[in-house]
Order: sequence, then structure tokens, then C-alpha cells
Amino acid sequence: MLDLVDVRAGYGDAEVLHGISISIRAGSLVALVGGNSAGKSTIAGVIAGTVPVRSGHVKFNGVVINAVPAYQRVRSGIVLVPEGRKLFPQLSVEETLTASSAFDPVRAQRRRNVDRMYALFPRLHERRRQLAETMSGGEQQMLAIARGLMSEPRFLILDEPSLGLAPKMVEQIFEATTALRKQDLTILLIEQHLKEALKRCDYAYVVENGTIALEGSGAELLADVRTREAYLGKLDRQRVLDAPASNSALP
Repeated sequence: MLDLVDVRAGYGDAEVLHGISISIRAGSLVALVGGNSAGKSTIAGVIAGTVPVRSGHVKFNGVVINAVPAYQRVRSGIVLVPEGRKLFPQLSVEETLTASSAFDPVRAQRRRNVDRMYALFPRLHERRRQLAETMSGGEQQMLAIARGLMSEPRFLILDEPSLGLAPKMVEQIFEATTALRKQDLTILLIEQHLKEALKRCDYAYVVENGTIALEGSGAELLADVRTREAYLGKLDRQRVLDAPASNSALP
């Protein structure tokens, strides 16, 4: 469904991606893991159209989309749920979902899709009239994912969906990801919980300094001594350092 072919990209004079190539089959869940500043979110931006490609190609269903603007990629079925959620703080849950389905043809399915989101995340139904800024971090992440799903994506990018959440809420986010995968949605999961991501994915890429350092099935990478010694321990320690204090990790 999606291919990055020798992609170079960055910001200003700084090049972040140095010839990245990845391939994602339709209906699969692919994990993208690596340390801070490795280039994972830049890859997400390249696919979503928010970061321009300097060289190489981004192909969606065999068509090069380098010049396709971000809004058009959404209409084509590529949706990014960004790191940090980036919600409109003064919109309620229902207003957020409604605003996320304002273009044809998904507008005609708006009510049905809102009900689908409430079924996937019952907490959102309970909070449907609540402003986004007054919700907990976990509730906001549910809303961010639901907002993306309102566009009826075929290819969904989840950028660090569990970042800063309490363990109970992390498990709920992973359960929702598994449920979406069963609906034949293609998912690129960028995740700090390395072992959980590798356990659940079909295939994974380890990104280091803007290049692909390792790749393979989740099981293969979990069993690979190089992964365990060079990445898993280091990245798990980084996740602990990045996590909020226990009294601030709201469910």
C-alpha cells in the first residue's frame, strides 16, 4: 500500500532522513521504533505531507504522491494522529468529531461514524459535551485517534499514542489499536513501548540517525540479540525517563 523509496527529508538546512526505504503491505500493522530524534516523526510527516521530500519517492498504492498536498492525502485515505494530540482545546468531544468529517464523501456518514467512535471509546460518549482542554491525557488521546478515524482512513499513522499516559490507559490504547487492525485498517505505529509494539506488529523498522538500522518481524526483532542489547534496553530506559511522575499520569 505504501512505499518510501530512498527518501531524504529535513527542516531548513538540516537533513534528518538519509535515504529511508520502507514498505508497508495493505492490512498490516507496522511498527516504527527508535530513540529520541531518530527521525520517526519526520517519516510520519513525509507520509502525511507535512514534511517535504528532498529526494526519493513516496508511493501510495503505486502512485508517487510527493507533490500531493496534505489535505488531499487525507481525502485519499492517509491520516496522521500526531504526537502530542494537537486538539482544538475549546471544542467539545462531539464538536471535534463533527469538524473532522466536514468533507465529502465522509460527511454523509458523519452520524454513523460518531456512533462508531463512541463504541470504540465509550469514555468519549460519557465526555461528549466536555471541552478537550478539560480532559485527561488518556481521554485526549482517545479523542485524537477518533478524530483521525472520522475521515475513514485506509492508512493510519499513530505517532507515539501512549506517550505520557498511565499504564492502564496505555493498555486501552493498545487494545483499540488491535481492534482497528482487525477491521483491515493498515496502521503505522510509532511507539515508545518497544516490547508491546513488537509483540503486536507484523513487521518493524528500527530507525537510528535518520536511517533504517534493523528490520524484520516483531518476533524476529524481539529475539535478535542486537536489538535487545543496542535498542530495547536503552529505549526502555529512555521511556522511563520521559514518563511523567505517577501523580501526573492521569488515566
